[in-house]
Amino acid sequence: MIDWRAIDTVLLDMDGTLLDLHFDSHFWLEHLPRRYVELHRLDEATQEEVRARIIREQGTLDWYSLAYWRRELGVDILALKREVQHLIGLRGDALDFLAWLKQAHPRVVLATNADRESLALKLPLTGLEDYLDAIVSSADLGVPKEEQAFWFALQEVEPFEPARTLFIDDNPSVLESAREFGIRHLLGILQPDSQRPARELESFVALDRFAALLPEDLPPHGGAHE
Repeated sequence: MIDWRAIDTVLLDMDGTLLDLHFDSHFWLEHLPRRYVELHRLDEATQEEVRARIIREQGTLDWYSLAYWRRELGVDILALKREVQHLIGLRGDALDFLAWLKQAHPRVVLATNADRESLALKLPLTGLEDYLDAIVSSADLGVPKEEQAFWFALQEVEPFEPARTLFIDDNPSVLESAREFGIRHLLGILQPDSQRPARELESFVALDRFAALLPEDLPPHGGAHE
């Protein structure tokens, strides 16, 4: 699927790509609305209003900002995330893929919309940092991946040649933005959330397992995960 001789840089999303999106789906759409109602002693019907409020911000920098939601909702978002942090986990064979990349040639960069508070929570729990050459958050650049300005800003801090870059992300809007910028090798994720059905991406090839990207003559990795 990928000619690795044509790849110098691998840009990877985190939530829904390397990590199971189930944690985020559950937290933002179930746990946070329920705990908000409990903490503020509101009617249960308010949960739906909170969900709608969260979804309205989708694709903006605020949507990904824990500080923004702390101000907006008047609750300690990070503390509430810790209540369900046992749900944070890697997708399928993500670690095997990262281990292979580490011993192969490309530069591996985490390009995420997650803010630094989210990263500080998830990185120690998942061990991702050991496999990455750099981590860039859209919060650092002041613009989300959905916008062209992100890619120009990313190229300033982490130079890459779009024609020789592979980018993997579960968000179709982000993939469209990367395509518009000129990134040549783009892949989506078939099932970002392990608790939800797989979906087809109309305009992009979607991965089920990272193993599909590895050279066919590669011997099995000793620590393979199912």
